[in-house]
Amino acid sequence: MEKFEVSKNMLIESGVLRGEDVSEVRAADSHILRRVHDADYLAKIYNGHLDRKEQIKLGLPVTPKLYTRSATEVEATRQACHAALQDGVAAVLAGGTHSAFKDHGENYSVFNDIAVAIRDLQVQRPGIKIMVVDTDAHQGNGTNHILGDDPSVFTYSIHVDRFASASKVNGSMDVETVRYVEGEMYLKQLFTTLAAALDVFSPDLVLWVAGADNHRNDRLGLMQLDLKDFMRRDEVILRAFIRNRIPVAILYGGGYNRQQEYTAKIHRNTIATAVKISKEAKR
Repeated sequence: MEKFEVSKNMLIESGVLRGEDVSEVRAADSHILRRVHDADYLAKIYNGHLDRKEQIKLGLPVTPKLYTRSATEVEATRQACHAALQDGVAAVLAGGTHSAFKDHGENYSVFNDIAVAIRDLQVQRPGIKIMVVDTDAHQGNGTNHILGDDPSVFTYSIHVDRFASASKVNGSMDVETVRYVEGEMYLKQLFTTLAAALDVFSPDLVLWVAGADNHRNDRLGLMQLDLKDFMRRDEVILRAFIRNRIPVAILYGGGYNRQQEYTAKIHRNTIATAVKISKEAKR
């Protein structure tokens, strides 16, 4: 959890962001969460009533702060989507909890901020077309499960094949890489398939779950990307959206590097690249 504060400090101390560029938010209202999550599940998290098995599946202990922290993350993503539609690009210095289902959480994902934000947008902007681009090393199975039957949403996920398990849920386009894929092969697969996705679906907004767990030193990602590969990934994806005036909301996604500062650094670099390209597009 330290990565969130560390990456924020990196962004401000390096001058990428000013303090006033970062908006603090409150927890999402319960009625917004109920657009996606079952009331019983919300009550379990709020009251700390998950049993031992449920906590192990979630990967987090239930504490009094868990509900508020998770609901605040949802609100940040919700607001970032509206900001992206207004300004062209916005980012959450957290977010991307793509393994939360309607009635349970998995893999550190308590509430599905992606799905909740999309349902909120659909209420306020009927007919909006949204694409989820998920380059986290793990599949966005919860997002796929919640949004899978919605023709106005396209879910793209590229992930390592270890996670094509019983918990896998097919999305609009799922791309599986080999385990320990090298950066060059990964990027070629990513750019080719994402271009194909954009050929068949024209979004009004993209939610990009970036992910830092593709790094070669990550404990859970099983990929072999280095920092140069991440920079290339971020440059190509962000230029494709920003130059084509497709609004994009950036979410951190996962990251579990053996050197903790690397996770924060990768997230910091993604935001820095977005700021740079956004400024270039306005010239």
